[in-house]
This record gives sequence, structure tokens and C-alpha cells, in this order.
Amino acid sequence: MANYETMFVLSVANGEEATAAMVEKVKALVSANGTLDSVDEWGKRKLAYPIDDETEGYYVLMNYSCEPQFPAELDRVCKITDGILRTLIIKK
Repeated sequence: MANYETMFVLSVANGEEATAAMVEKVKALVSANGTLDSVDEWGKRKLAYPIDDETEGYYVLMNYSCEPQFPAELDRVCKITDGILRTLIIKK
């Protein structure tokens, strides 16, 4: 198992309930495929530049351990999920 860090930015246009549900969905996906070490929700912040005509996003940072194949699957799921504006996955 390797240690990974994932930062993702969620759209705030759908409301707080949808944002919380999206965070729980990603947490459940990571927990099902590895060990979730920490989740740091930074909250709503202004984006450096507009993404899909949005100027604010909800930032979440996750640290976890998993098998080396899982980050590619997580990235694929995040790219096709509506409401996730950007993701960054790095191996620690």
C-alpha cells in the first residue's frame, strides 16, 4: 500500500446539501478501496480563475493509503462526476 493525497474542488452552485453529499460519496469510495487517514475540508474559497463560469469552489483535502491501481480509478470517477470542478492526486 502507498500513501496518497487528493485535493478536489467542488461546485457550490448546487447548494450545501449537494456539496456534503459529494464529499461523503468520495469518502465512501476511498474507504471502500483503501484506508482513509484524514479529511480536511477547507470550505468555500474564491477560485484563482473562473471554472465553468464559477468563481467559488468548496475545497477538500484527503490523505489515504491504497493499492497503486486505485488513484487512476478515482481520477476517472472524479472526471465524469458532475459537481467536481478539479482534482489533483499525488503520491506522497
